[in-house]
Amino acid sequence: MRYVKPLTLFHDLLKSNAVERGRLLGLDVGDKYVGLAVSDPRNKIASPLSVLLRKKSTIDLMVSDFESLVSELSLEGFVVGYPFDRFRGTRDAVQVNLFIDDLCKTRKLEGLKYTYWDERFTSKNVELLLKPLTLHPVQAKTIIDKFAAVGILQGYLDYINRKMKLESAE
Repeated sequence: MRYVKPLTLFHDLLKSNAVERGRLLGLDVGDKYVGLAVSDPRNKIASPLSVLLRKKSTIDLMVSDFESLVSELSLEGFVVGYPFDRFRGTRDAVQVNLFIDDLCKTRKLEGLKYTYWDERFTSKNVELLLKPLTLHPVQAKTIIDKFAAVGILQGYLDYINRKMKLESAE
């Protein structure tokens, strides 16, 4: 896996054949779980996918899951939620960095690129939407993680598509 800037990731997608264009996977990385969302083939809309259990001892299992998703969904890269904070490194930021480092160390996702996208308030927004519902805590946590990943990926897609539209109008 290789880090690229947000615009570079999308420009690389546009360079590929439109028929074979890959999709993106959004990741909401937490202490215990990683929420996943996937873009549609045109990279316009993000949809919830699943939640993976995150443990240091299960990194190889997670990589296997990612490898399966890459081939099943024609994934080209990851958009990883990152809690950008100008004033200090947060505990959550450290967790995201450790997770990406662990994935890179396996060297099994070499062809993929990833970028970071601001994830602040994505989980909180989903929590507020779920508040009126009476869900079991485990069910609520799963929904929060998946839809936080949707918020991260959709925010990225909206920004990039708007930017591409402005560039083509010039």
